[in-house]
Amino acid sequence: MLETIKCIELQKNQVIKDIKNATVSDSFRGLPKICAEKCTNCEKCKNICPTNAIIELGADLSIDLGRCIFCGECERICGSDVIKLSNFHKIGSTLRDNLITKGELDSIKSTEFIKKTFGRSLKLRQISAGGCNSCEMELGACSNANFDMGRFGIEFVASPRHADGVVITGPITKNMAKALEDTYQAISEPKIVILVGACAISGGIYQNSEEINREFLEKHKVDLYIPGCPAHPLTIINAILDFLG
Repeated sequence: MLETIKCIELQKNQVIKDIKNATVSDSFRGLPKICAEKCTNCEKCKNICPTNAIIELGADLSIDLGRCIFCGECERICGSDVIKLSNFHKIGSTLRDNLITKGELDSIKSTEFIKKTFGRSLKLRQISAGGCNSCEMELGACSNANFDMGRFGIEFVASPRHADGVVITGPITKNMAKALEDTYQAISEPKIVILVGACAISGGIYQNSEEINREFLEKHKVDLYIPGCPAHPLTIINAILDFLG
């Protein structure tokens, strides 16, 4: 007991009390700031982007956050300060099209049905569908002593029979396609689908691979998109909290 008291005194309270207003470090790469009037249509940013996240150039310059891996190459190669990655981390969205941004984000819309059904308790089954383990590690961090997602009634469970929905990471490989479908079918209605990370949302750097099978996303409605490579725990938790209303 004495050692426990010493440990508490040394480490203090590690929990982030105000998740909604918590900030990330200045080095974090989040929502891009775009100054389209400076764009000269040189196409340097578009050509260097590894995931084709630069959608338009010139006055309509826009970036698809669902494809973006936040590598910062577009910002580095642009000599006109057209694109700058801010540290704004609340970049989740309930609509795929809203992830295509010109520097602003019309993000998450909750519904009375979602609030009433899942607002007080949400159990999720996480599925790594061919991911590299980065997003998976950040999802794990959501439940640690710092972020403590469980205090909001949001928890990951071991069985789909105990879950209200799935959280998918990874581009969905052929080998995982059936397992993903089986897991989804094992969850009782009503249920939700959450995509975390560029790979899950768009295929990321694997989007042109012959080894992925994304038919699941054509058959089932996605309720929440959380971009990142990987997604930050604060991005994930805030997106889910906003989704739950």
